[in-house]
Amino acid sequence: MPEFLGIDTSNYTTSAAIYDSDSNKIYQAKKLLPVKDGELGLRQSDAVFHHTKQLPDMIEKLFSEHCPDIAAVAASVRPRNIEGSYMPCFLCGEGFARSFGAIRRIPVCKTSHQIGHILAALYSAGRMDLIDKRFIAFHVSGGTTDCLLCEPDSEKILNISEICSSLDLKAGQAIDRTGLMLGLKFPCGQELEKLAVNADKHYKLHPVLKNGNCCLSGLENKCRELLAKGDSRENTAAYCLDFIAETVIGMTEFAIAAHGELPLIYAGGVMSDKLIRDRIVSRWDNAGFAEPEFSCDNAAGVAIYGYLKTVGER
Repeated sequence: MPEFLGIDTSNYTTSAAIYDSDSNKIYQAKKLLPVKDGELGLRQSDAVFHHTKQLPDMIEKLFSEHCPDIAAVAASVRPRNIEGSYMPCFLCGEGFARSFGAIRRIPVCKTSHQIGHILAALYSAGRMDLIDKRFIAFHVSGGTTDCLLCEPDSEKILNISEICSSLDLKAGQAIDRTGLMLGLKFPCGQELEKLAVNADKHYKLHPVLKNGNCCLSGLENKCRELLAKGDSRENTAAYCLDFIAETVIGMTEFAIAAHGELPLIYAGGVMSDKLIRDRIVSRWDNAGFAEPEFSCDNAAGVAIYGYLKTVGER
């Protein structure tokens, strides 16, 4: 029963996962990095420190609940597969994977955090068939708001090229800044959604798109303006999420116009928001979404990458 270990040490979460290729099941252990009240994330030095403390706990938890026969270990070692993409926090996962692989004498596979997200979304949406096809994927989180063309690649599993992106603020950053404005705790996505479902007013929206690329810095200012004018926290939260949803819809329309009616996959923590998801599905009911546990940072896709790189049929 070959199984594959994946490690992801992003700037938000310490994650470990096992993929059982026989049963097609994923087992996960993950923990958010601690962030002080009122702060928007961590410095890289602090993220490395917390991963160093938390990763052994995640491995112990995962292996105490399962007795896997690990055939390969994989780690995300960079944010994206592009030149210059680097964050020190990923060294924690890479270092563990290399050590584990050397001790167990098994293959060590390296990929990007972004590919891990997309593979997790494909798995969760039941669309693993797309790894051998062209498709459009969104990776929307605190660090990215990217619309991507994905194509099969024998070496990297997926060859990813950017169609359009954010020119300033990322969607997850806009959500967290609005959330802190409303007195919520970082990361703010879930609590912001809880506020938004009780909104009693929705505004006309005009997303700012330039050749498919979005601009979200004005969203933070608009939310602050709504609060200053006396609008409710609920309506402000809804405005933020509605604006992001319409922005992603506009970027999707641009991508389809440029590349045709390809399958659509949405990944990343922001895409776990049901209000955003419902707006997109109302336009493209065949769009694939990762379930929340596979949308937010996780190592599931990284574990699947290890399987695909070593024994998966291409």
